[in-house]
Amino acid sequence: MEDVRRVISIIVMNESSVLSRISGLFAGRGFNIESLTVAPIPDSQKSHITIVTKGSLRVIEQITKQLHKLIPVYKVIEHEEMIEKEMVLVKFPLGDNLADIKALCEAYNGTIVNVGASMVIGMVADEPVRIKHFIEASGRYNPMEVVRGGVVAIER
Repeated sequence: MEDVRRVISIIVMNESSVLSRISGLFAGRGFNIESLTVAPIPDSQKSHITIVTKGSLRVIEQITKQLHKLIPVYKVIEHEEMIEKEMVLVKFPLGDNLADIKALCEAYNGTIVNVGASMVIGMVADEPVRIKHFIEASGRYNPMEVVRGGVVAIER
């Protein structure tokens, strides 16, 4: 059976050990977490966890069912129609190519966020596959550092 990519969105009580219990479910089944983001939900005591993983549909279904049983999980959304975005920061050496780097960032819903004496930092926020393409395209400008922020998702 072929592995599929899945985004799982989880609403949890914002308290210690929740993340380790959730990641333990994945580790216990030999599932790799490709991306993990956690952020508090404004004006609440809850957090939103977004996990990107790959695996068989049967095992993903098992994990989803077990996530529902975990306390303090309030809601698990494993949906094919999620709007996904990811952010990346890329540090480039500053040269004659500032306009080219700016144009590349803008082509991927991004911009230049910082310019120093010897470097420039671009930021892009887009769909994960487009982030991958941006990173590949930025290779011609010899990036000094690349930091990806992880996927955030919301049900359509």
